[in-house]
Amino acid sequence: MMIVDNALRERAAAGRPIQVGMVGAGFMGRGVALQIATAVPGMRLAAIANRRLDPALQAYPEAGKGAARPVDTLPALRAAIAEGRPAVTEDWRLLCEAPEIDAILEVTGSIEYAAHVIAAAIESGKHVILMNAELDGTVGPLLKRRADARGVIYTNVDGDQPGVTMNLYRFVKGIGVRPVLCGNIKGLHDRYRNPTTQVDFARRWGQKPSMVTSFADGTKVSFEQAVVANATGMGVGRRGMFGPTVPPGTPVEEAAKLLPAERFMDGPGIVDYVVGAAPGPGVFVLGTIDHPAQRHYLDLYKLGSGPLYCFHTPYHLCHFEAPNTIARAVLFHDAAIAPAGPSRVEVIAAAKIDLKAGDVLDDIGHYMTYGLCENAEVVNRERLLPMGIAAGCRLRRDIAKDEVLSYADVDLPAGRLIDRLRIEQAGMFVQPVPTAA
Repeated sequence: MMIVDNALRERAAAGRPIQVGMVGAGFMGRGVALQIATAVPGMRLAAIANRRLDPALQAYPEAGKGAARPVDTLPALRAAIAEGRPAVTEDWRLLCEAPEIDAILEVTGSIEYAAHVIAAAIESGKHVILMNAELDGTVGPLLKRRADARGVIYTNVDGDQPGVTMNLYRFVKGIGVRPVLCGNIKGLHDRYRNPTTQVDFARRWGQKPSMVTSFADGTKVSFEQAVVANATGMGVGRRGMFGPTVPPGTPVEEAAKLLPAERFMDGPGIVDYVVGAAPGPGVFVLGTIDHPAQRHYLDLYKLGSGPLYCFHTPYHLCHFEAPNTIARAVLFHDAAIAPAGPSRVEVIAAAKIDLKAGDVLDDIGHYMTYGLCENAEVVNRERLLPMGIAAGCRLRRDIAKDEVLSYADVDLPAGRLIDRLRIEQAGMFVQPVPTAA
C-alpha cells in the first residue's frame, strides 16, 4: 500500500494523525494497538472500549504507550484525546459520540454486541472497520447500505484472509484476467473439533479455545468465503464448498486442480478452499483470459499455458495489515472488502453432535454447531438458520448430527438487535439472488 504510507507520513508531518477508536482488547486487539503504536506514523489509537477494563488497560503499556486514563463520560474522553493521553472505557458508545474520532475498529469477534457497536458508529458518521467476518457475513449487506447512506466507509480488514483475497482479486481483474474462483488455504478442517480438543493449541498461542475451534471446524473459513462471495458476486459450487485435502506442502497450483473447473469457468465464479496446500495460510485466485497473445505472455512469465492461471498471496498478517484498511477508509474512502449488494452466500448452522429438543444452542466455536456456506437463494427458499443467528436459540425438535437447522427448528431469543437487522436486510433486498452454478 505505497500510496497509504505516503499519505500517513503527510498526516504525521502536519500533526493531524487519524484518530482511531477500537472496540475490543483481546489477542488481536492488543496486536493492533502494538502495530499502530510502533509502526504507523500518522495514526493514533485514541481510545479502547472493552467490556472489561483490565485488557484495555493492558494494551497501551504493552504497546509502549504508558498508562491509559479510564473514562466514563464523553467530556472525560474528549479531554483525554485533546491532551494526547490514551483512554480506556467500558462504554463503547463514547467512542461513537466523540467527534475527534475518525474511525471505529471493531475487534471483538462477537455478533450481537458488535451489531450494536457498528450500527451506532455508522449512525454517528464514523467510518467502520471490522476484524469480524462473522458479523459481516450475517448482516454486512445491510450495514454497508446504511454506511453508504451516511457517506462513510464500511469495510472488513486487509490482513484477514477476505481482505487479502480482495486485494488479489482486484489485481487479477486489473491486469485483464477474469477471476473465476477465490480460494482460501487452510491447514486443518475437522467439523467436530471443540474447545476441549483445541485447548492446548489455544494456550500455546494465547488465544481463546472457542476462537481456534472456529478455525478448525470450518466455521471461520465459511464466514471468510461468504464475505468474499458477497464482495465479488460469486457463489458456492455446493453446500459446504468442495474443500479438497491434499498432502501437506502440496503447491497450491496443484491443489487447485482438484477443484471442479466445470463448476466455475462460466458464470460469476465461486469461492472455495483447499486444506494442506502451500503456501499456507495464504489465499489464491484462479483466473482465465481468452486473448491468445496474452496467454502466450503468461506462459512466458511462468504462469503456465492456461486456461486457468493461479495467482496467490503466501500469507495474511492480520493485525500488521489492519491499519492500512483504516487509512484507506479515512484518507481515500476505499474499502478493502465490503458487500457489493445483497448476500450471495450465507453461512448456515449444522449440528456438530446429536441435539435434543429444548437444548439452547451455544456460540460459534463451541460444542453444538458448525457453519457451512450455502448460496443465499437456497438459504432464503428453505429458511435455513444462519450461523450468526444460532447462538441462544432453543430447539423445538431433536436434530441429528450433521443435520442443517432451519428457522422452523428453533425459537429465537427475545429482543435481539441481530434478528431485527436480518429482517430489515431481507426487506431491503427483495430481488431473488441467482446461484453461481
